[in-house]
Amino acid sequence: MKALVKFAPGKGNVAVMEVDEPVCGDGQVKIQVAFCGVCGTDLHVLHDTYRNYPPVILGHEFAGTVVEVGRNVRGVTPGDRVTVLGASTVTCGECAYCRSGNFIFCPDRRGMGHGVNGAFARFVTARKDQLFKLPEGFSLEEAALSEPFAAAVQAVTEVTKVRIGDTALVSGPGPIGLLCVKLLAAEGIRTIVAGAAGDGVRLEAARRIGAAVTIRAGERDFLEAIREETGGAGIDVAFECAGHPDSVRACMQSLRPLGRYTQVAICGEEIRFPIDALIYKQLTMAGSMCYTVRTWERMMRIFAEGRIRLGDLISAVKPLSEWEAAFDLCVTKQALKVLLSPEA
Repeated sequence: MKALVKFAPGKGNVAVMEVDEPVCGDGQVKIQVAFCGVCGTDLHVLHDTYRNYPPVILGHEFAGTVVEVGRNVRGVTPGDRVTVLGASTVTCGECAYCRSGNFIFCPDRRGMGHGVNGAFARFVTARKDQLFKLPEGFSLEEAALSEPFAAAVQAVTEVTKVRIGDTALVSGPGPIGLLCVKLLAAEGIRTIVAGAAGDGVRLEAARRIGAAVTIRAGERDFLEAIREETGGAGIDVAFECAGHPDSVRACMQSLRPLGRYTQVAICGEEIRFPIDALIYKQLTMAGSMCYTVRTWERMMRIFAEGRIRLGDLISAVKPLSEWEAAFDLCVTKQALKVLLSPEA
């Protein structure tokens, strides 16, 4: 089968290659991949700025159909439509983090797409406990956004606990930021979305999916806009989804006293920010790192309710052979979410 492979360490060294189909073990399920989303992690692996273990197949945001079931697996049937929690593929199962359900912090953890083979391929295998069956009417295209949506679910509903009557700020209208906006809008939270000068397409999408106000750098003074939109009170809760030093500082400056700040994006560098604001405003600061199994279970209930749909965030679907064009759409912010569809 063809797969998108990081074939050697270093910058670049990614290509579509012919590889062997994975073999379904006794305790595994084999899945035919329908769609796999391009993620920032894939771009980091391409540029070798995220830890990876080549040769390895990229891709971890995917959905597909079960085609084979190992002899020790029960409760899964060929034809089942599933999405997969690929981040838990390798864990020790014994450390305090694994036992508490916070497997993401396991020191031995390796996830699909960088640590073990991922889903930019026709077939992939996984354990039964990694599978989540899709509700009726929920498309495989939408389900390919499950992994990033789970990260948004944890940040908005589990870490931050927003309340009706709050005014929220989402700084950074990339895919994770827009998924946060979807959740906030569904909960009736008035949400302001801020973006950079090149975020025009994404800010337009934010308005379309429920943002009350958008602020684009260069068009309006940020802090003045926040004062106008909050009657001078400031923001109740801020989600930093851009991973940029300027965004971090702006979020902290925009918060009212006793406000809440959640870091969702990875900055990838040491930054300076006004730490005294933490004291003078008595802020609550938190980080949200990925998700837990419980988060995925909550997400599947959200999918089943049917109030939140994700299809309107998919800008393009391209064949695996056009992966470079797909990656470029993400880098240049010409798209919201881009999916690759593996070729036979």
